[in-house]
Amino acid sequence: MPRIDLGGWAESAVGWLQNHLSWLFDAVNTVLTGMYDGVNAVLGAPQPLLTAGILAVLAWWLRGLLAAVLAFAGLALVDSFGLWHEATATLALVLVASVITLAVAVPLGIWAARDRRVGGVLRPVLDVMQTMPAFVYLIPGVMFFSIGPIPGLIATIVFSMPPGVRMTELGIRQVDGELVEAATAFGTTPRHTLLRVQLPLAVPTIMAGVNQVIMLALSMVVIAGMAGAGGLGEAVYAAVTQVDIGGGVESGLAVVVLAMYLDRMTGALGTRVSRLGRRASAKAAATARGPVASRVLAHRPATAVAAVGVVVLALVAGGMRIVEGGDKQAVAAGANVGRGQKVRLGYFPWDEAVAATYLWQNVLEARGYKPEVKQLDPGPLYTALAQGQMDVQFDSWLPTTHQQYMERYGDRLSDLGTWYGPTSLELTVPSYVKDVNSLADLKGRSGEFGGKIVGIESSAGMMGKLNDKVLKEYGLEGEYKVVSSSTSTMLAELDRALKKKEPIVTTLWSPHWAYGTYDLKKLKDPKGAWGQGEQIHAVGKKDFAKDFPRIAQWVKDFKMSEKDLASLEAEIQKGGKGKEKQSAGRWLDAHPGLLDKMAPAGA
Repeated sequence: MPRIDLGGWAESAVGWLQNHLSWLFDAVNTVLTGMYDGVNAVLGAPQPLLTAGILAVLAWWLRGLLAAVLAFAGLALVDSFGLWHEATATLALVLVASVITLAVAVPLGIWAARDRRVGGVLRPVLDVMQTMPAFVYLIPGVMFFSIGPIPGLIATIVFSMPPGVRMTELGIRQVDGELVEAATAFGTTPRHTLLRVQLPLAVPTIMAGVNQVIMLALSMVVIAGMAGAGGLGEAVYAAVTQVDIGGGVESGLAVVVLAMYLDRMTGALGTRVSRLGRRASAKAAATARGPVASRVLAHRPATAVAAVGVVVLALVAGGMRIVEGGDKQAVAAGANVGRGQKVRLGYFPWDEAVAATYLWQNVLEARGYKPEVKQLDPGPLYTALAQGQMDVQFDSWLPTTHQQYMERYGDRLSDLGTWYGPTSLELTVPSYVKDVNSLADLKGRSGEFGGKIVGIESSAGMMGKLNDKVLKEYGLEGEYKVVSSSTSTMLAELDRALKKKEPIVTTLWSPHWAYGTYDLKKLKDPKGAWGQGEQIHAVGKKDFAKDFPRIAQWVKDFKMSEKDLASLEAEIQKGGKGKEKQSAGRWLDAHPGLLDKMAPAGA
């Protein structure tokens, strides 16, 4: 059967939309960004515990004093992890996505309930929306809106909408038909029947749909973090790619706290907004018996009392924001070359990229700039550079590994020159693996290595070259399966195998700190399948030199030796996860004169 090129058609459609409807995507981006930034600004109070107090008061109003105490304790725990701003960013993303989703889902559900033909058309569409892997939604999202919270917001809306539509439709269909007939018999219009009979009785089911929408939205935070959405998703994603167990546990627990809070509060909100729920709650409170302590913990304040508490805390938070906003610190004039100009530095979790990026972050801060650092995968990072959403990255391996991105976006990028080279790509094995010294020696020994080669990110050009050329050249295709992972996962697997003295073959490259840490063998490449060594370039957006002329000149003159790069990487490894900036700063301080050499203030 001939191949149906559906992927090619989809890519053409996306290209057409980009060329002809960019104005529409820009308008949507502006509106959604404004909504997200507004909610995030409201939640980002100067004192996190004040915001936690407001959320605790809402929990007190909805579920009682015990729920309020537990909510405050959980949110305080998140703050103690140093993840408060990430948590509020995630909460803002979830709230905005949920509001937009429900604004669309509830009317669609009502329409589907009142017209079976509409329901029949919507059902397969909703099936596709919910079963499509959520990662797929990020691809057009990044293409249309670049990196940031908006692609994650769009993906979240699409992924979480089906339960909102379905539960609304179900709730209305479950209303007793005799009640509807009775309302009609008394001359009630269809509109009033919907508003006064069907919707009030369907509220519990609709609120269950609201709960599911919010939970699905929260489940998308990690996926959204892959597109640069920030928040807890980015923290979790960074921990996963760097195999940071501590960071993963803390950021994961922060997500759990938010999930439990939102789940319990939306469940209780259904009782508050439902007439039947309020009656049942009032009846239960009137007949409540038991220990005084239990009744105190279950006590819920009147709406007016809760509103006063929220307003007072909000006013205090606003007053503290005004006070803190007036406390500005001046930058030393002699070092203030950048005058506070913001520079967006992107990197993917390769060791030399981490080292160079955080080194430059320290250098630029010392010169008065405000560098912002963001981790992304290679594909989204190059896309962001091409769209002007990021300014520069320091780890472009050319002319092989990242050539695919340069060919695709070359006219929208600027090559700022080479700062290290030549490099080499290779497969490597532990030194205790006998009689395997070249790629040719792997032939017929797949059983020894479990039939797999542990690789890195699937989007890396090295992986494509390994699959398309190297394996074929040495007759290893079909005998070995290349397992895509991340650089950190590959290194963790290598470390585990070395500790157990197990055979393993992995992708690796030079320079890399692993060769100085472990006893490894680079497998020779007598046929030259990997090609010649590459150069590491800094690549910026198209107008980088125009927007940052000083930095462009500094970067063009930037060079590092293998010794310096290896020692910088070792210092960062020694410093531990989450302290890359401080480690790079210590290394910079330990090399007097390097700051002036890299970024001469008079240049």
